[in-house]
Amino acid sequence: MCNTAGGGTGAPFATAELALGLLIAAARAIPAADATMRAGGFQRGVPVGLSLAGKTLGIVGLGRLGTRMARYGAALEMKVIAWSPNLTEARARDAGARLVGKSDLMGESDAISLHMVLSPRSRGIIGADDIGRMKKGAILINTSRGPLVDERALVAAVRAGKIIAALDVYDKEPLPLDHPLRVCRNAVLTPHLGYGVEETWRDFYPRSIENALAFLDGAPIRVLNAS
Repeated sequence: MCNTAGGGTGAPFATAELALGLLIAAARAIPAADATMRAGGFQRGVPVGLSLAGKTLGIVGLGRLGTRMARYGAALEMKVIAWSPNLTEARARDAGARLVGKSDLMGESDAISLHMVLSPRSRGIIGADDIGRMKKGAILINTSRGPLVDERALVAAVRAGKIIAALDVYDKEPLPLDHPLRVCRNAVLTPHLGYGVEETWRDFYPRSIENALAFLDGAPIRVLNAS
């Protein structure tokens, strides 16, 4: 199997940038405001937004992207806390975050951003009990993988108006046309944009062609499983 390596300048952090965009869009009800303007309205009917400065941002998974999101939170003057199964106090401190337990993160955070790889161990890592601990009006951001979160519990909390969902990923993709999230007012949805920026595709497509031509020539390149 051959791969296409990483993207161009800035592309490695495109997903974290999208998470930041979803955070701000959800906090300030930007999609609803845009829809109101396009329908001929102005301020009436647009939800009152939430200022992020001074609020608490919880990061689940403090790897490369989670660390970048922690820095964005600090730039917004948010308090940053973090948790993952193997996170240490030193690693959290280096990223500008404070290590807390999972329950504390879910209960203290005004916004929670997930940055974990999906695996048998992490599937459903944010369960119904975790969502139940979230503050009313808190924002749950997921740009990693849908199955990290108990979707049924997430939808129930969003429908009840308890939390705001800001999502780029879903259990089933494309998201079914009749999925309840599509009609929830307190949800900001993007279609798995993640790392899909110009800089990524500028490298991805030429490398894909190079890989195919090299394979046809009998001399594969960028091989992941040479054995």
